[in-house]
Amino acid sequence: MRWKYLRRRLSISAPRMIVRSYLPWPLRWIAFALMLGFSAAIGLWAFEFGKDIAGLDRNAKAELAALRDEVEQLRAERQGAQSIANTAESLLRTEKVAQERLVQQLKQVEAENLGLKADLGFFERLLPSTGAEGLNVRALQAHVQSPTQTKYQALLMQIGKNQPEFVGRYEIQLSGLLDGKPWVFPQPGGPRLLQIKQSLRLEGLIDHPEMAVVKTLQIRVTDKQGTVRASQTVKL
Repeated sequence: MRWKYLRRRLSISAPRMIVRSYLPWPLRWIAFALMLGFSAAIGLWAFEFGKDIAGLDRNAKAELAALRDEVEQLRAERQGAQSIANTAESLLRTEKVAQERLVQQLKQVEAENLGLKADLGFFERLLPSTGAEGLNVRALQAHVQSPTQTKYQALLMQIGKNQPEFVGRYEIQLSGLLDGKPWVFPQPGGPRLLQIKQSLRLEGLIDHPEMAVVKTLQIRVTDKQGTVRASQTVKL
């Protein structure tokens, strides 16, 4: 039996035996990676060689350099244009501020001119003067400012040379109708102090009942003893 078994194992009809060498898996992966890298290098070399043969990469570097120069030039032009735009914007802003300031000054000058014209008209009505020497009331004006207020304006002047300073009081009095009856209304607060060397301009508002019909306004100036030194009445 044993002889038959050995003969079968050593004869041609014996089972096939495969001999394989053992290689650890990390080495297998490294070998595989090297093979892929080598294949990729060959493919890249073939691609570059094909471009050289076809003439596709002959002027690429020169064109790239020209494009870079053109980009730099365009960038410099853009920066210059931006600088000019910023300067123009700053100048426009400054000009706008100056224009607004001039408009405000013009409005202020116009308001001052109107005031000067009003003052000039007021003083022009005072000349020439033919009154007696001493204290005089000039250019008394009055008008109804609102249903409950009347505005007055007057100029007090001392006519003559070397007039002493006048110290006294002045009083405004309204007269007219109230509920169809005669009505007299003295200035609220009573007479007011007055001190004048050459001239003094008086201006103010007098509050009165809404239903009152103001027809005249009178101003009286008295000295320290209560003597009337000047007076004038104006119709509304």
